[in-house]
Amino acid sequence: MSFLESFFKTLKMEEIYKRKFNNKETKYFLFDYIERYYNRRRRHSALGYLSPVEFRELPHPSRKLFR
Repeated sequence: MSFLESFFKTLKMEEIYKRKFNNKETKYFLFDYIERYYNRRRRHSALGYLSPVEFRELPHPSRKLFR
């Protein structure tokens, strides 16, 4: 579960503490942050500091280096 702790720490530090939201704004902002940024563009140490999009573009044998 440490990956969840890491995710929420990152989310809070990079986005939540910088803003004030109402409930509807929070819902849309979090969805957008997770789907458009965290899951697609943010670099992940487990992927060799590549974004998920960059990692998926690697040839399959190269992917195994990071697992």
